[in-house]
Amino acid sequence: MILDGRGKSYSKGILSVEEDGTIADILDTQGIMDESASVEFFSGIIVPGFVNAHCHLELSHLKSLYEAGTGFVSFIRQVTQARNNEPDVVIQAAEIADLLMYKNGIVAVGDIANETSVFGVKQRSQIDYYTFIEALGFVPERAENAFERARSGLVAAERLGLKAGIVPHAPYSISKPLFDAIAAEAIRNDSILSIHSQESKEEDELFRTGTGGIAGHLRDNLSIDTSSFSPTGESAIHSTLDLLPSEISLLLVHNLHTNQSDIDYITSIRKKDNTWFVLCPGSNLFIQNKLPDVELFRYNHLQICLGTDSLGSNRQLSILEEMKIIQSAYPALTLDELMVWASFNGAAALKMADRVGSIEVGKRPGLNLLTGVDMLEMKLQPGTRVRKLC
Repeated sequence: MILDGRGKSYSKGILSVEEDGTIADILDTQGIMDESASVEFFSGIIVPGFVNAHCHLELSHLKSLYEAGTGFVSFIRQVTQARNNEPDVVIQAAEIADLLMYKNGIVAVGDIANETSVFGVKQRSQIDYYTFIEALGFVPERAENAFERARSGLVAAERLGLKAGIVPHAPYSISKPLFDAIAAEAIRNDSILSIHSQESKEEDELFRTGTGGIAGHLRDNLSIDTSSFSPTGESAIHSTLDLLPSEISLLLVHNLHTNQSDIDYITSIRKKDNTWFVLCPGSNLFIQNKLPDVELFRYNHLQICLGTDSLGSNRQLSILEEMKIIQSAYPALTLDELMVWASFNGAAALKMADRVGSIEVGKRPGLNLLTGVDMLEMKLQPGTRVRKLC
């Protein structure tokens, strides 16, 4: 069987693939197929290469460093303290992680960068990367310096031929002047925006009351003066989303605490077709032992993508494993819908759907073989495996 990544399936379909991986033809046999010496047969389901819409390759050296289930504020405090390491260690860990993603059938990645150390790894990779260069700056007076630091990262990426853009880290780490600078840059370059959104209850607590774990982290661990911050009485998304241009494509990442009120607000000021909800279930379970409300997103017909986050907050960088987590928690989901999230939607969000994300003539999407699938129910199972075909 073939699943094309856009919801269409071919029972006993036949693919003609050129030497470079380009799809030359798709033959729908309608399930009736005679043996042929020119056809190679596979037992399982052929699917397009996966797209990891949210990753932190530069944090791969943090693998197995943290204890699971410690909570969000504890996690970000530990990352802040431990992320700096020897450059050779960071690069070597990134190279291993990049190769593992490739072997796990991932063909494209939306990758977060706070530094330039692993840009060379991405330049040499067989994976197609889009680099989200994060700006961070909570204090308004430091906005210009924070933006220029991000711009220097953008220049470094462009020199290596990497696709990249400047993005805000999270609502709780960006001042309004810095939001304004990021928005203006995105409009000038028609780039893609990404932001960690509704990842913790502490995020909303900061904006509603000015108190809580993140407020304490900024003040006590980072020694940041928070006196200029005024609570809005609203959730983080209600308080900051209008600072990002609605005409620019936006990836909202994590969405662990997103509710119907938040969705209503998002869809009131943004179009659904340029707004992407990236779910990272493995990371969410690792840090907070909680999953996003997937059924709520499906009910609202939102565009869902999948990501892995980093090896600091996840045990693996496998989109198949992320799919299996969701399948286990939401057994009514079928494989063809999960594949749309795991391939085409991610490619579209990263503006790569012209070449990857779905099995279509003229594209070079990479091909994976899934085995161990429940073929009657079309569901993933714990023993489902992926093999990269091309």
